Amino acid sequence: MTQTSQLADANSAALALLREAFTELRTARKLRHREAAAELGVSEGEALAAFVGEHVVRLGAQNADQFAALFEQMPLLGEVMVLTRNDAVVHEKTGTFGTMSRTGPVGLTVGPAIDLRIFYAKWASAFAVREVHDDGVRKSLQFFDAQGVAITKVYLRDASDHAAFDALVAQYAAPSQEAGLSVEAAQPRAPQRDDAQIDVAGFRAAWSAMNDTHEFFDVLRKFGVARLQALRLADKAYAEPIALDAIDALLNDAAGTQLPIMVFVGNPGMIQIHTGPVQTIRTMGPWLNVLDADFNLHLRTNLVAHAWVVRKPTSDGIVTSVELFDAAGENIAMLFGARKPGQPEREDWRAVVQRLARIERPESANEGVNA
Repeated sequence: MTQTSQLADANSAALALLREAFTELRTARKLRHREAAAELGVSEGEALAAFVGEHVVRLGAQNADQFAALFEQMPLLGEVMVLTRNDAVVHEKTGTFGTMSRTGPVGLTVGPAIDLRIFYAKWASAFAVREVHDDGVRKSLQFFDAQGVAITKVYLRDASDHAAFDALVAQYAAPSQEAGLSVEAAQPRAPQRDDAQIDVAGFRAAWSAMNDTHEFFDVLRKFGVARLQALRLADKAYAEPIALDAIDALLNDAAGTQLPIMVFVGNPGMIQIHTGPVQTIRTMGPWLNVLDADFNLHLRTNLVAHAWVVRKPTSDGIVTSVELFDAAGENIAMLFGARKPGQPEREDWRAVVQRLARIERPESANEGVNA
């Protein structure tokens, strides 16, 4: 037997063991894909790819343009559920895709239900999944980054166009349906600059001179400031820390008044947005949940390490957000009052946020706040 054959046999055996262990965890402990993969020390993408040739089909997209061409077929599927998450928050929206567009590797779809900002340069693999459950076959399209971490998933509903799904899978199936997935190690985060290295006066002046919320990212880059660091260094009029559990009060307040809000959740490859009211708020252990017909949100409150109210000047006046961060300083969610460009911010949203600022905040909850 040649060395190549031995390696192939060893790889095949390893994949068989992975499939067996993954299935056992899913069955015996009712774990979700992500949880079962983590228990086995592999990424979710690696676990899913082990089933290529069974209930999983590898799709042939390999670069940003190809992923965009594939994802821009989503309107053909009709009503679907789109799931985007990070380690702390799961965001699920049900509806139909509207017009898809892109500029280079950055895509956009804006609609009454499905509202996405898409960063195709971060996409690395895609799969079609037909998984048997007690209630029938669950079909989905799942997209992963180079580390095998899920970027977004599109699940079919009863009302979806299942024939369009099948045709799409047949059209985009990769020539090779060999099981397995090679992943890359994550790049280390760039070190944060010391506060003393930041031109704080210049940074604050640039913040106060903004005319659009999107200019904030340019300001951060210009002054070399990390996002959470920027909030600490900002003028108190523009950023203030709040209690970590304020998000619970915010969602319940919004539900009680039917205040329409915007909820942004994302990862490096996708930002997903809900716009509208929320209704059913439930706490289950560490999870704070929105459980509405077309919008579900699941927030691991024990992973929220920092919470801030942030105010940005725009040509329409101040725009206020509530922003949540994990222990590493990564943004995990942002909430705004619902508004469209050209409209001033809602006064009832400002009133809700102002009430949050009065919730008692333990000083240990947000260290290093502005003096």
